[in-house]
Amino acid sequence: MPDSLMYQQEENYVVLEPNQPEQFMTAAELLKKLREILAKQQDNLPSDLQKLSSLDTQAQQLRDTYCEYEFTPGEFLQWYVVRLEK
Repeated sequence: MPDSLMYQQEENYVVLEPNQPEQFMTAAELLKKLREILAKQQDNLPSDLQKLSSLDTQAQQLRDTYCEYEFTPGEFLQWYVVRLEK
């Protein structure tokens, strides 16, 4: 589970997908991407996400408690909190 200290400052993520270069995303950009993925997977979600009523809540729970989500065999998304120097 992610450490709450990681979320005390501005959140940025490095996002990894198969056959794609790494991407840096803000928390809002990552949530948007996760919502898009989850919207297509509503009938095949992990049990802890199925219990949540809204897509936004599911995406937030996924972002905050996972660091990888395999939405079809061999297709996955990984994300890690990073701090970017200004």
